[in-house]
Amino acid sequence: MVVLADIEKAGARIAGHIIRTPVIWSPTVSAMTGAQVWFKLETLQKAGSFKVRGAANRILAAGDTVKSKGVVAASAGNHAQGVAVAAHVAGVPAVIIMPEWVAISKLEAARGYGAEVILHGKTLEESIARAESLAAEGRLFIHPFDDGEVIAGQGTIGLEILADLPETDLIVVPVGGGGLIAGIATAAKTLRPGISIVGVQAAACPSAEESLRQGRPAPVRAGRTIADGIRVAETGTLTFPAIRDLVESIVVASEDEIADAMLLLLERKHIVAEGAGAAPLAALMNGSIEISPGSTVVLVISGGNVDSAMLFRIVRQSMARQGRILRFSVLLDDQPGTLARLLGIIAEKRGNILHIHHTLGESNVPVQMARVHLELETRGRDHIQAIKKAVADAGYEVKLG
Repeated sequence: MVVLADIEKAGARIAGHIIRTPVIWSPTVSAMTGAQVWFKLETLQKAGSFKVRGAANRILAAGDTVKSKGVVAASAGNHAQGVAVAAHVAGVPAVIIMPEWVAISKLEAARGYGAEVILHGKTLEESIARAESLAAEGRLFIHPFDDGEVIAGQGTIGLEILADLPETDLIVVPVGGGGLIAGIATAAKTLRPGISIVGVQAAACPSAEESLRQGRPAPVRAGRTIADGIRVAETGTLTFPAIRDLVESIVVASEDEIADAMLLLLERKHIVAEGAGAAPLAALMNGSIEISPGSTVVLVISGGNVDSAMLFRIVRQSMARQGRILRFSVLLDDQPGTLARLLGIIAEKRGNILHIHHTLGESNVPVQMARVHLELETRGRDHIQAIKKAVADAGYEVKLG
């Protein structure tokens, strides 16, 4: 079992190989919750996530024994990049097994850091099994979470949080296999016994929640989620005891809540967070975490490796859900000036046009008319209603969507 001394050794071992990431205060979220809310920004870590900590500690602890055959790991993305970076710094060859559904950006990033990438498996567990078979050939297998040295490396985040904010009352941590929360909880609870640790999972894959319910690591069906970094179907056997004994609760966040948290981080703090990294904020905002007014709360924003195209879709859908994007179409006479008249009405109501598409010849549209599809940025639901009313009052039939 990992103890504080192991984490302190890991901290000394990896100090020259990682970035000591900052803890920053969020006035916006603090005002929303009544607590003093801080973000631990592992988005600024090497390779864009906390994973390099555990990987570096595992490789450096092994010493020269891995120089010839190298290391092998399995990951949906961040662990792959962490291992690739740590192995490159240590001058060790790395092979990474990634599941078939992995984001292209994370696959290419692992390759860019110098690792050999093999796609195998429909689940992370199948990828891990493949990696373990390669480890039998002599490579050092670096488990993404169920390894003492990996847990100790991740636990260095807990040391840093309490060094920067010794008065911390609550740390909120995303949970997949449990390596991150096990390490942080071990460090934090030893240094500050009264501190609370809460884990957050995607509702689509609540493996730790189910494990606590059954009293043992228990598999769940891993649904699709934008928080792919915590899409782990079964909690680790080494991480489960720490979760059971040191963590106050495991809560979940929905896909929409995680997406909204990503948008909030982006707009209010200019932080690009992946789904797993935004999960702690999602849980804080959905009310599933009980916090005391004025208490000091630290959210571990664990990574920022989100595919650009995916981020674009998430932001637009979140804005639409919040009533900040309006999509509608109207029929216009196919004559000069009719489109300008419509746009004038929208401009008068201060709607910002994002996209406009003018179509002719649709089967259900009269020959002498055209359908115009518009997408507007708005200030909220009241603004949407005002725009819709103005367009309808001008004689247009508004078709939403």
